[in-house]
Amino acid sequence: MTPPQLRDEAVLSGSSYYNQSARTARRAPELKAYSAMKRLMDIAGSAIGLFLLSPLLVLIAILIKLEDPKGPILFKQTRIGKNGKTFQMYKLRSMVVNAEEKLAELLHKNEINGAMFKMKDDPRITRVGKFIRKTSLDELPQLLNVLRGEMSLVGPRPPLGREVAEYTEHDKKRLSVTPGCTGLWQVSGRNKLSFDEMVELDIAYIEQRSLLLDMKILVRTVKEVVAPQNAF
Repeated sequence: MTPPQLRDEAVLSGSSYYNQSARTARRAPELKAYSAMKRLMDIAGSAIGLFLLSPLLVLIAILIKLEDPKGPILFKQTRIGKNGKTFQMYKLRSMVVNAEEKLAELLHKNEINGAMFKMKDDPRITRVGKFIRKTSLDELPQLLNVLRGEMSLVGPRPPLGREVAEYTEHDKKRLSVTPGCTGLWQVSGRNKLSFDEMVELDIAYIEQRSLLLDMKILVRTVKEVVAPQNAF
């Protein structure tokens, strides 16, 4: 069933998810110009964002260190980017240091079906982590990934390798573009949506992507950060 968010004409002029290759071929000249402009927007947006938000980043770093003096401030994790290329994605650490080791004990409590793990009351999350995850402030260091060209401001979220290992060929369409810090999934329900709904939203974005759509998603992302509804 088509997720109701895809019928939101304020974000998308809805169409089917299929025939992506043919549609992309028809849009080739348009997408070439779009990609160049998108990269310029990514560089400018991430550089300005890092400059303006640097005091906030310093404050959060201090809070993380006060809660756990021995743990690192930044958390880096190998993610899968465009065309399956791996890269190191950065986040402000919101979990205990040995969170990855503890994951195996929690997999049976996964609250999302499909190749992704989400748990509302994850015991690995620190006190500071609960706040920065709720407001998505833990994602701010990904602006460094954007500057480096590994990510974009807008695009599908970059998955983990173990998640991609469970992907169908349809799911792998998410990997045909540069992953983003935010995207259609994040502003259309986020953790309230199933894995399959996330995939369809990402594929719909890929088929319809444009600077106007990117700007709409960025505006809605700001609203989500200011008044978070579905993050955990």
